[in-house]
Amino acid sequence: MGQVEFELACAAVKQLKGPVSDQEKLLVYSFYKQATKGDCNIPAPPATDVKAKAKWEAWNKKKGMSKMDAMRVYIAKVEELKKKETC
Repeated sequence: MGQVEFELACAAVKQLKGPVSDQEKLLVYSFYKQATKGDCNIPAPPATDVKAKAKWEAWNKKKGMSKMDAMRVYIAKVEELKKKETC
């Protein structure tokens, strides 16, 4: 698995039509950010911004994970969501 598969998964995630829970969206987002940016490098948003805070926390939990590992997990999660959609 490499960059090409990651880019294909990034394109595929935008095409998902099935129901994707908020938790799954946060998980996919956090692995994407870790794969593309590395460890979270922005200050935590205020608690009043619930959506931004949830995204920040999800990404920050991936701290220390390598970009390649995050890419692999991202690809696997997108494949899982695609399979769920066809069931």
